[in-house]
This record gives sequence, structure tokens and C-alpha cells, in this order.
Amino acid sequence: MTGLSIAEWVPHGGADTDLDQLAALLCAAVRDGASVSFILPFSETNARSWWSRSVVPAVRDGARRLVLARLDGRIVGAVQLILEMPPNQQHRAEVAKLLVHPDMRRRGIARALMTAVEEVAREEGRTLITLDTRTGDHAEPLYISMGYIAAGVIPRYARGPHSPELEATTILYKELIP
Repeated sequence: MTGLSIAEWVPHGGADTDLDQLAALLCAAVRDGASVSFILPFSETNARSWWSRSVVPAVRDGARRLVLARLDGRIVGAVQLILEMPPNQQHRAEVAKLLVHPDMRRRGIARALMTAVEEVAREEGRTLITLDTRTGDHAEPLYISMGYIAAGVIPRYARGPHSPELEATTILYKELIP
């Protein structure tokens, strides 16, 4: 896709603009039904607060890495890699919050983000990646197509963004070859 760039995010002087775009991305995804820990109503103020209080400090501390997709400079996708693990699990990392703006789906952005985050994991010396996704979600086939293996399903794991019903989640993993 012309104009698309995938790169790791580093906090910088223009971070406020990025945080506004990240908040808008998260809100758009949640409103569209993404099961990424948030429920409606969910405002951009809530989203910006979450990014600035939870994600940015962890990125600054090196406990988490953030990879962004930008189309002509605008953030249209994001994925996180959680690196902070207990001492006996330093070989693994966890993928979290794969987000693609609803208007940008079906263009290969999620796959490009996942490929990039796997490379970050390799650079960090991680040989195992884990993640979870709502069972039956549109992301599940993507993960499977990229070599992730379903380890199991946990019923009634979390509430979806639009309903009080508890939904199942699928736990997946992928072993990385150095």
C-alpha cells in the first residue's frame, strides 16, 4: 500500500499528536466491536488517559514496545509487545492490542504489524510469543495463517465492548526461530 509505513514508536516531542491519534484509533476500534479490554461507553479522553498512563510509561521503561502503522503520516494501526515477564519466562513475550482502524481493514495492515512485532521479539531474544483473541473474532484466522497455534479456549473470559455477555477467548502461541 503506497504511503504505508510500519515502525516502532519512540516517545518524542510530538508525542501529544501521536497520543491523540492513538486515542482516536482505540475508540474507533472499540466502537466497531474490537474486544481489547474496553467497553462502551468509552471516550477519547478515556483512551488518551490509558495510552498516557499505561502504555507510554511501559514503553519508556522498556517493559513494552509499540509498533505503529501510518498511512501518509496518520496512525491507522498499532500493536504492542509486552516484554516484562517473570524471571523464568524471559524467553517469551506477549502480543497485546492489535488495532487497525475500521476504515483501513482488509489491506494487510494487521499482518504487517504482526510481522514487525515478531521481528522486535526476535531482536529482544524472545523465542515464544503468546496472545489471546476473542474466539471467532476476525483476527483469529489471521493469527492461524501466520503460524500461531491455538493452545485452547477459555469460556466466559471477558465481556465484549457492546454487550454484558461474557465471551470466550482463544489462547495462541508461536515459537520463533532465531
